[in-house]
Amino acid sequence: MKRLAIAAIISLTAAGVVAGCGASGGGQDIGQDAALEIALEDAGVSESDTSRLQVSEERDDGRKTYEIRFDAGQTEYDYEIQASDGTILSSDVENRDGAAGDDQNAGTQSGTAQTDDAAQNANTAQNQQGTGTADVAVSREDAIAAALAKVPGATENDIRIELEYDDGRQKYEGDIIYNQMEYDFEIDANTGEVISWSEERP
Repeated sequence: MKRLAIAAIISLTAAGVVAGCGASGGGQDIGQDAALEIALEDAGVSESDTSRLQVSEERDDGRKTYEIRFDAGQTEYDYEIQASDGTILSSDVENRDGAAGDDQNAGTQSGTAQTDDAAQNANTAQNQQGTGTADVAVSREDAIAAALAKVPGATENDIRIELEYDDGRQKYEGDIIYNQMEYDFEIDANTGEVISWSEERP
């Protein structure tokens, strides 16, 4: 009887250890590098061909994900990848001219609506630029140069900028993504003054 009791205790202890290992295995994390590789492979581009690359960790309802954003050529990519197993939870591909691409979470109708909205917004921005360009003293190139001068090492591949009419004046609005930092800015299109500047690490 004593031997049977000891054997039972050993079996229960071993089962507990195995169960414990299984529970701790649920907290696996593929890491940022692996998540980036998954996104790049899905997009069909290499890291050397990207610009404005951002990888950040997010946690929602106890679930950890990686948010990955990058540009390649004239296309912007945005991925959400599950940290535990590398599953692509969502992907969004958008051309710089405003034409929306694929989104795994969007249905056909909503994707069409997004495309229409993006195209309309792009046309509005082009119209604003077309009507406002002649009225501003600071060229787009000068605004780009002023913004890039505040971020050593950044190039024109790292910046997005648009001429907008807001609060009664023309201004350039945009952002620079460089070395895992995001810089948002507004520049007065007539004086060249930097109206606002913010820096954020994702």
